[in-house]
Amino acid sequence: MSRFVDRVVLHAAAGSGGNGCASVHREKFRPLGGPDGGNGGNGGDIVLVVDYGVHTLLDFHFRPHAQASNGKQGQGSNRDGAAGESLELKVPEGTVVLTEEGEILADLTGNGTRFVAARGGRGGLGNAALASRARKAPGFALLGEPGEESDLVLELRSVADAGLVGFPSAGKSSLISVLSSARPKIADYPFTTLVPNLGVVTAGESTYTVADVPGLIPGASQGKGLGLDFLRHIERCSVLVHVIDCATYEPGRDPVSDVDVLEQELAQYTPALGGSLADRPRIVVLNKIDVPDARELAEMVRPDLEKRGLPVFAVSTASHEGLRELSYALAKIIEEDRATRPAMEASRIVLRPQAVDDTGFTVAEDPDEEGAFIVRGERPERWVRQTAFENDEAVGYLADRLARLGVEQALAEAGAQPGSPVTIGTMTFDWEPSTPAGIDMVMHGRGADPRLARNNRVGASERKAAKIARRIPTGDTPPGPADPAAVEDDDPADDTYVDDTHADETYVDEIDQREAEKQP
Repeated sequence: MSRFVDRVVLHAAAGSGGNGCASVHREKFRPLGGPDGGNGGNGGDIVLVVDYGVHTLLDFHFRPHAQASNGKQGQGSNRDGAAGESLELKVPEGTVVLTEEGEILADLTGNGTRFVAARGGRGGLGNAALASRARKAPGFALLGEPGEESDLVLELRSVADAGLVGFPSAGKSSLISVLSSARPKIADYPFTTLVPNLGVVTAGESTYTVADVPGLIPGASQGKGLGLDFLRHIERCSVLVHVIDCATYEPGRDPVSDVDVLEQELAQYTPALGGSLADRPRIVVLNKIDVPDARELAEMVRPDLEKRGLPVFAVSTASHEGLRELSYALAKIIEEDRATRPAMEASRIVLRPQAVDDTGFTVAEDPDEEGAFIVRGERPERWVRQTAFENDEAVGYLADRLARLGVEQALAEAGAQPGSPVTIGTMTFDWEPSTPAGIDMVMHGRGADPRLARNNRVGASERKAAKIARRIPTGDTPPGPADPAAVEDDDPADDTYVDDTHADETYVDEIDQREAEKQP
């Protein structure tokens, strides 16, 4: 026997992003090939998708943990890591996603509707993407961000147009079985219906859905019986149908008092989707008029109920008496409600680029420690998560980014001194400003590759120039006019000739001296 589950707690954990790669291109005759580390792949998402073929949250009851795959790490030769595969979870229509505090995050209706329950972390950049004119070969890469992780409450609120409400054994399940093709469990004892039943009713050209919920008893708002939790399934209903048992022999009960009790219990329930059940149209159905004396009782209480403005229908699920009139009356109310609903409009996607000068961080004093400060902001906290603090070059890169963002200047203006504890995200460190007095300008770039610095090594081009210079005899005049003044001044550019014979001799002597120093 299948179980019906309409409320579960889902632990959703998205995949983490892959780390970037720090590597240098290695190839024959290319000693300084440059950085070629690829980026890490993004982590997979947790996505909820509405599927008309799913009718319960039973799968999440037995498997409450959902984990998406992580992104792969970047590799050398500019190879990016593969992105993690997103995990799609199928949910029934009418599923409402809430936080543990009860805040509604999404109301999923319509086949194919998607909601990202947890986003995967972005992958870290490799050192090829971090290279710049000042940092030609970074010896570090950025770490991947962890994926989002949260506990979500999934509640199923049935999508029905009419809801049947009444005492236990009032005949609600029998009524939905004769109005539609639904086949709920029917028995002659209270609380036979423990889960909502849905049925589709056709009345003329109208088609609508009816929901049968478990029975209400006096004190249900205080937790008696099955309580009021199952009333979430009639929150979307356009009309509420009070099914009254006219054949009951319980002492102290009659149709009018039953209606009063139902109204009192419904008034204690506040729909989480907004609105109030008191605003919904009501219809009173006096059931079981085929039982002796039940018809007379129904005719006796009808005037009192109609004085309250409630439409009253006397029906019998055994003989099908009055069912046609009831189904058409429900169809009329539902069609009127559908006509008053605002038309669905396609949502326009508006792209709003983030402002260039938006720093997006705040600096405040730490209330738990004197002289300490806390920096809060999406970008600074993300940069800290992506930094490998065991790499000094990566730490220097982080300090440069924070300085360019204005964090150091904000700390100085807030009164921070060198050595003051500063907390960004989950990391606390002693602040050492990298700028004069902690503000204004960065003194030097960080992360420069020492292999690219100029040195005294004699290069091939220098040796070739020295060899050519040795072939020129001492005292010879280099190519050019012997007497520049004797040549007719046709072009002003000819005046730029300079006799640099002695300069060549000096250059050759410097080359010979360098080669002599290299010999043992």
